[in-house]
Amino acid sequence: MRVRRCRESDVTTQIDAHQHYWDPARDDYGWLTPDLAALYRRFGPADLAPLRERAGVSRTVVVQAAATVDETRYLLALARDEASIAGVVGWVPMLLPDTPALIGELAAQPKFKGVRPMLQDLPDDNWIANPELAPAVDALIAHDLTFDALIFARHVAPLEIFATRFPKLRIVVDHGAKPSVRDGAAGWQPWADGIERLARLPNVHCKVSGLATEASHDWTEATLQPYVAHLLASFGAGRLMWGSDWPVLNLNGDYLQWHAVASELLGALPDAQRDAIFGANAAAFYRL
Repeated sequence: MRVRRCRESDVTTQIDAHQHYWDPARDDYGWLTPDLAALYRRFGPADLAPLRERAGVSRTVVVQAAATVDETRYLLALARDEASIAGVVGWVPMLLPDTPALIGELAAQPKFKGVRPMLQDLPDDNWIANPELAPAVDALIAHDLTFDALIFARHVAPLEIFATRFPKLRIVVDHGAKPSVRDGAAGWQPWADGIERLARLPNVHCKVSGLATEASHDWTEATLQPYVAHLLASFGAGRLMWGSDWPVLNLNGDYLQWHAVASELLGALPDAQRDAIFGANAAAFYRL
């Protein structure tokens, strides 16, 4: 596949709204095991830099990959010395009584931009609808922070309750709610209806990321086109943001390939709308 690098006139400042850095030696990534050979090593800013530069991406949002506060502090420490890290989305134990104070402490660091509780891994799909989350969410709102929702279609109904309960909270759905791309037409529903439902909520945004990971190994631009088109039709260019999900992306693709495909799939949009999806929306949403 040819790599299409966006021209400078295409996008003013490109931001990767979703990527990860990790070090397995830290030993708090429960999902990251040696059998994931492509991922089981340290990934840091120096590994991503040449890929970013070839794609024309200048800044990124680094998202947590472990359900620990220690990992959040690790990412913030990386961010202090790395200009390309525009923001960090971390993890906090949202139901503990001292979490509002912890959120306030983390918010004192300028690159701390929000939290992600890894909803897809929780045993209770309705966890996000728990009204006892209110103190932590109120603290997020008070500190102008955001919420990343890592969900599947089965989480749509409880996320609707959550988003409606907290209309002032900026929420972004990660990876387009992870449609079952590899299943083709059989996997289209209930994902497609769920996306339309979430898009009706004005405080909910969505990331065009992670789609290749959900596809079969022989995926092409045509494979992902219906999913990107549905996200665009539902959320509009004003509430979508492009992300790589690197290095998880390496399981079923690569950075330049996915950037090229997304650029092609969104290439017919007016310049301002492409600028929004490839950078401006992330800057506004995360207050970068």
